[in-house]
Amino acid sequence: MRLLPVLTLLSLTTACVPLGTPITDPNAARRPATPGQVGAEYYADKKLRYEDYIYDANVRTVQCYVPTGQAAEVFNPPVVPLSQGQPVTLEFDVLGGTGQRLTAKLIHCDLNWQPSVLTDMQFLSEINEQNITTYRASVSTKVPYFHYTVRMPRVKLSGNYLWVVQGAGGTPLISRRVLVFEEGGVQVSMKQGIPVAGQERYTLQQIDFGIRYNMALVNPAQEVKVVLRQNFRWDNAHYNLRPTFVRDAEQQLDYQYFNFENAFPGLSEFRYFDLRTFRSLGIGVAKIDPEATPRAAVLQPEATRADQRYTQYDDINGQRVLESREFVGDPGTNPDYFDVTFQLRAEAPAAGPVYVLGALSDWQLRDEFKLTYDAANQVYRGHALLKQGYYNYYYATQTPTGANSLPWEGSHQETENQYDLLVYYRPPGTRTDLLIGYQRLDVNRRRP
Repeated sequence: MRLLPVLTLLSLTTACVPLGTPITDPNAARRPATPGQVGAEYYADKKLRYEDYIYDANVRTVQCYVPTGQAAEVFNPPVVPLSQGQPVTLEFDVLGGTGQRLTAKLIHCDLNWQPSVLTDMQFLSEINEQNITTYRASVSTKVPYFHYTVRMPRVKLSGNYLWVVQGAGGTPLISRRVLVFEEGGVQVSMKQGIPVAGQERYTLQQIDFGIRYNMALVNPAQEVKVVLRQNFRWDNAHYNLRPTFVRDAEQQLDYQYFNFENAFPGLSEFRYFDLRTFRSLGIGVAKIDPEATPRAAVLQPEATRADQRYTQYDDINGQRVLESREFVGDPGTNPDYFDVTFQLRAEAPAAGPVYVLGALSDWQLRDEFKLTYDAANQVYRGHALLKQGYYNYYYATQTPTGANSLPWEGSHQETENQYDLLVYYRPPGTRTDLLIGYQRLDVNRRRP
């Protein structure tokens, strides 16, 4: 999709900071509780999770992407070919005025994101522990923090990898899913189909796809596994898709369904707000208090879009651009943090808890992005501590099956979305699932 112009990210340099110091915020004792301290139960369990997760409330604004040298590189998901010409980069902030010695390691996982039985030396050519030495202190911010960056080491096998950042004593701070795929083994074709139904053809986006394999595969109809994602999200990905047609002579698997197994709600273009400056009100911002600590911003009250017609505009598919227009320089250390207030009008409470959802929440229903209903004013409100920038997001209601944005966002087949397909295969006699194919598709992409 067409991306908003942003400042080109600059390379970070190593800071001379004392190592081995606990991560603490020296201002925490003398200022009111910030949104980052809300929902402490989310951070209470330090057990490693094999998903994108943050384990410490002081860790903020995690970005995992493939650098390309372009201003929009942060929108690239952590998916790389086995050649790894451009290694995956991880950036994040740790609140507080002192640094800490942090390390990172890789865990090779199977198709279901459980640790494989491989040893480190079977997928790495070096010791599986990275010292994160590139970090810098924030510059002239009311909320002090250190900005860290690290690049993933080269791996020898394709598949799923969990990249884990650890603090003192091996306590996990961050985990991120990374995909490494093989090139040339299979050819994946993807196209937008038409849902075979009535009203659904106006609200769903169906992705038909096929896989042609040039390699020797044993029982490909059963052993080839695929995962279909929308906007690189894991929370609503489609699993267990079996081929509807198998053409052995052509070495072709076709996937075309009639019960919406390969369809997603198109939803609407993402909501957005611009908080790249505190000297004026950006789009979607109703009020700013630049003197508060942290600085505070109140967003414009919003309403459900479920009963509205489709509106076309450019978005960034739930992602974010981190930037401060007050200071020209490193976008990693110049932006400040804001206490951002969300407001969502509703005549009555929803059927379940309501959250802000997007890359800003790791696509999870996190406690600190949960909204509280004010019955007297018929509005949901909530606070979150966010770094300066331009943000995309949805509202979502929690249901037994996960996040449901339909009641708030509506759904249209005209919406612009990105899809990608992951193709896995475990060769006979081996002990791990290989990612033998990968392909993307932009649906309703706007042409310049």
